[in-house]
Amino acid sequence: MVSMMPPGSVERTPAGSVSWSDLVTLTKAKLSALVVATTGSAFLSGWPAGEAMAPLRLLHTVLGTALAAFGAAVFNQLLEIDADRSMRRTADRPLPAGRIPVPAAFGIGWILSALGIVHLGKTVNTEAALLAGLTIAVYIFVYTPMKRRSVSNTIVGAIAGALPPVIGWVAAHGAFGPGAVWWFALLFFWQLPHFYAINWIHREEYRQAGFIMLANRDDSGGRTAFWSLTCSVPLILLALWAPLIPLARWWFVVPGICAGGFVVWRALRFQRDRNAGTARSLFFATLIYLPLMMAAVILAKP
Repeated sequence: MVSMMPPGSVERTPAGSVSWSDLVTLTKAKLSALVVATTGSAFLSGWPAGEAMAPLRLLHTVLGTALAAFGAAVFNQLLEIDADRSMRRTADRPLPAGRIPVPAAFGIGWILSALGIVHLGKTVNTEAALLAGLTIAVYIFVYTPMKRRSVSNTIVGAIAGALPPVIGWVAAHGAFGPGAVWWFALLFFWQLPHFYAINWIHREEYRQAGFIMLANRDDSGGRTAFWSLTCSVPLILLALWAPLIPLARWWFVVPGICAGGFVVWRALRFQRDRNAGTARSLFFATLIYLPLMMAAVILAKP
């Protein structure tokens, strides 16, 4: 992230001159790739042992979840046009820059959200469709407005972000169970140190944009570091829990503890030396952790 600039300081492009990159930005396609990855991983993890894999069902699950995520991202940006306009890193997004009209974006958001939910309901199962609808509702109607009201918005956002792998699990397994809870917990606890670290680094930008975040009144970093470490410890416990469900073979404990321990170590460093460097190191540790855990739990499937 970079420094802020006054509203209107970015030269606007006339509405109608929409590029492919504008649509990618509007739907937060790069961020939604994480949704696709976690949903697909949970699907593979939850597919019943001994049954032939159904690639089309996996494709429909990932496609429907991705469409729902795209729609939620559009509505999120519609609700935050003014905030995006106030920050240099977001001021050139298609909505604050005026390249995509608000009514058009609203229509795109509704179409994508509806397509995602309906697609899951028709091609996968009702449970997956309901979970997709719940994810969109929490993200748009609870998390987004809470960003201007309470520091608890990060917790609510982590709940919304932890639901896509549950969609994948339910789509494959056909029902909820300990495995769905494990995947929810993995994404929930992973997101907290991930976002706390980046929030503290760029706390001044969040303050100026009007977002109420944990780090806004924590220039010393003490509170942010404490909660980052507290929320990192469960990542180690998840490694021990997986074989007990049983979601993974016992050898999964080794890479699971190593990966979780790496995040905890970086969180400890952030707590000891509270500066942008140690916070950024924690942030990158979380980026390494998640793909390692997703790959390991699939490979260790009983």
